[in-house]
Amino acid sequence: MILKMFAISDLHLSFSTPVDPENWDAVVDHKPMDVCDPIWKQHYKKIYYNWHQLITDQDIIFMPGDISWAMHIAETVHDMQYLKMLPGKIMAIPGNHDYWWHSISKVRKIIPPNMQVIQNDHIIIGNIAVCGTRGWICPNNGGKFDQHDQKIYKREILRLENSLSSVKEPVDEIIVMLHYMPTNHQHEVSGFIDILKQYPVSTVIYGHLHAQAQKYRLPEIAWDIKFHLVSADYLNFRPVLIRE
Repeated sequence: MILKMFAISDLHLSFSTPVDPENWDAVVDHKPMDVCDPIWKQHYKKIYYNWHQLITDQDIIFMPGDISWAMHIAETVHDMQYLKMLPGKIMAIPGNHDYWWHSISKVRKIIPPNMQVIQNDHIIIGNIAVCGTRGWICPNNGGKFDQHDQKIYKREILRLENSLSSVKEPVDEIIVMLHYMPTNHQHEVSGFIDILKQYPVSTVIYGHLHAQAQKYRLPEIAWDIKFHLVSADYLNFRPVLIRE
């Protein structure tokens, strides 16, 4: 029986050595996040203890991207070991920094047993379907949006539609994970929103936004959909309860 649903994204793991919760000072991360902001100092330790405080093995944790800084799949070994030590059932999609995530079949071979991933498909939890894709920046975002961005934008819209249309069994609702916020900073309707509105999507869980999260995040409800921003630093490295 599923007790609760939580979410957290942007863990940005980069372990070079095995993780020992009895000796955090021995942990080596090859890309420490506190170079960006001091609040990220040993952020993985904060996540570990907050996670264990909140989550049981029966719970679901949505993880919409930026899981590991690894460039190649073999380099994720210690990051995956860390995730294996966390209770609950993790459901994940890639983020823009998950360069190691290429072949979905290879990804599924190396993830820990408490983790499932989505790519052009979905996961069923009771009467709920979980869909998702990475997403991308949207047009008119106040910055660069060239032909390369347009190509990826269209591809990710197609992947979102592939994931949503893969749900053939009857469900009461759909939860969608996206790494990127599915609109521009002005919250204009995008191709992602157009697709979401065609399906019984109740909730969208996204990450990616960091320093300017408060400024640009979506309201809690828009287009009759609930939106949850779950970037780790935005949550103070504490998984947020989505539903119980």
